[in-house]
Amino acid sequence: MTETKINRELLKKNAPIGVFDSGVGGLTVVREIMRQIPNEKIIYFGDTARVPYGSKSKDTVTRFSEQIVRFLRTFQVKTIVAACNTVSAYALDVLEKDTDVPIIGVVKPGAKTAMEATKNRRIGVIATEATIGSGIYANYIKALNETVEIYGKACPLLVPLVEEGLLEDPVTDEIARRYLTELIDIDIDTLILGCTHYPLIRSTLGRIMGPEVALVNPAYETARELKEMLGELDLLLDEPPGLGSNQYQFYVSDKADKFMHFANSIIKYGILSAKAINIEEY
Repeated sequence: MTETKINRELLKKNAPIGVFDSGVGGLTVVREIMRQIPNEKIIYFGDTARVPYGSKSKDTVTRFSEQIVRFLRTFQVKTIVAACNTVSAYALDVLEKDTDVPIIGVVKPGAKTAMEATKNRRIGVIATEATIGSGIYANYIKALNETVEIYGKACPLLVPLVEEGLLEDPVTDEIARRYLTELIDIDIDTLILGCTHYPLIRSTLGRIMGPEVALVNPAYETARELKEMLGELDLLLDEPPGLGSNQYQFYVSDKADKFMHFANSIIKYGILSAKAINIEEY
């Protein structure tokens, strides 16, 4: 979070929190925000027309992210959560410089928790090709303790499998097992789920890795950091919005019906609707 750009006069306690992701993965962060700070209003955008981000260039991911931030700012959000590891790796620095509300990503909270969890100082990271290629988790963790060994593994097929709703499917199990075998062989004791889609197949990943490997869910840690930040800025809502206030709003760039069905299977808060918008207009 870049304090110098934040205009505190713009930050209103009753304003919503903006959250965005390349698709449905960011719903794992939304779910944690709902659980940990249930009074808050949320505006969510999922870029379902352009998912996945993990195989795209840094310039493209940054351009997409800037469009989404401009869209979220039309709701006068009091903070923005980039609920996407690829965005956090490629675009967060640019977004922080260009945005006058607090903006946080999902990488730092997960890296910090992994450092606290590891006993043998051998940490694995599974993520998109972009996140692994950026080395961002390794950089953050090495800054905390340079003796820790970090082993990254790109898992490009897991995002489309999750997006298709194949959460407990033999195909997903087989693909995940192929990706994770080499991490099992090198005896890691902590595994960072370095993509917000991955908590949706946490049970599969945990079964493959075994009970001795701690799984770190950055979605949970990000919601916790968000709550702490809002508290420091005196922006936490003291009570829930009144009835009919449309506390949770969901927007996508394509396939709103499919998104709504998937979202309702993940978040048990009754998502009434999702609206498709043309994000290229922003």
